[in-house]
Amino acid sequence: MLQGLSNIANLMKNAKEIQARAAEMRENLAKIRVEGSAGGGMVKAQASGDQKVTKLEIEPGLLAANDKEMLEDLVLTAVNQALENAREKAASEMASLTDGLGLPGMEEMLSKLNPGG
Repeated sequence: MLQGLSNIANLMKNAKEIQARAAEMRENLAKIRVEGSAGGGMVKAQASGDQKVTKLEIEPGLLAANDKEMLEDLVLTAVNQALENAREKAASEMASLTDGLGLPGMEEMLSKLNPGG
């Protein structure tokens, strides 16, 4: 119980710094770009660190193949890979921004939040 009270006291003491770092984190995550691909790079998806798909590229040859089901599978795979890469990058960024706050468990708490809002 005392540990919990100590964490709350630290949180209150560092509230302004936490708010500033959270705003910085949101801005940084929106600027980060990661990629996922499928079909040997024939389908590429790009996502931001705040987990929004920002770009999708499909090789023209896949459209000409006229295989809707295969194309859908490749798009899903590329998008899911890009979003997973975005989650991993966001978690890494969050951990680096919370370093030095002296708040045990802050990284874990922030990693559970949805950076996309």
